[in-house]
Amino acid sequence: MGWNIHKLRPPDEPPDQTQRTPPPYGEFQGETEDLPYKVEVWDENGKVVELVVAVSVSPAIGYAAYFAATREYPGRTITLRHKSAVISRWAGKTH
Repeated sequence: MGWNIHKLRPPDEPPDQTQRTPPPYGEFQGETEDLPYKVEVWDENGKVVELVVAVSVSPAIGYAAYFAATREYPGRTITLRHKSAVISRWAGKTH
């Protein structure tokens, strides 16, 4: 998945013909860059990943998204992966 970045400007401003200034907080991660942490929501049977709710380069953001997903999808299995390894799994069993 590629990102489209749009620069908004007034209609009377000419198109940017000069070298662009980098954004103050850096660029978006490109699709070729590594985002090793992934939070997955599995289907109701626990057989197939139905939704990836977050990807991150940061372990702290990965864990935060994982814990948020366990609250958002309480009856579902949630996994937090680092690359191909599952580092945390929420069983999603409700009483």
